[in-house]
Amino acid sequence: MNILKLLKPKACIEYIYDDYTARQTLEKMKNHGYSAVPVINRKGQFIKTVSEGDFLRFMVERGMYDIREMEKCSISEIPAKFKMKPVYVYATAEDLIMMSMNQNFVPVIDDRDIFIGIVTRKDILEFCADTIRNYKEKYGSFNGEENEA
Repeated sequence: MNILKLLKPKACIEYIYDDYTARQTLEKMKNHGYSAVPVINRKGQFIKTVSEGDFLRFMVERGMYDIREMEKCSISEIPAKFKMKPVYVYATAEDLIMMSMNQNFVPVIDDRDIFIGIVTRKDILEFCADTIRNYKEKYGSFNGEENEA
């Protein structure tokens, strides 16, 4: 399966640049309802994914109690607790499934390490459900199950 069928292109999602302030990033995440967002550099290369938890840990460790203090911090100062690794565009469905067990989305990069978009866990699960459904329609059962029809 070509993972491009599941890809949400960079032009259709929100991401941030590594020179944004921490506050700009938090505001963008809040406005779009994201709990995590990809970070790229101005060349378009994937750098990391930051999450709400990363911000909370950073603020607690620094004794910050006002979001305005985050204007002084670059997003590059916020360490990501979990290293979300990207996959190359030629990754397999199995690669996506394994990675999605530990993250809400999987960043996708091309051969030049340029960020091209994400594949969400929801889309991966829908693909798996469709695959099972199609298998059942064709063969009548799945893993020894009796046909429900």
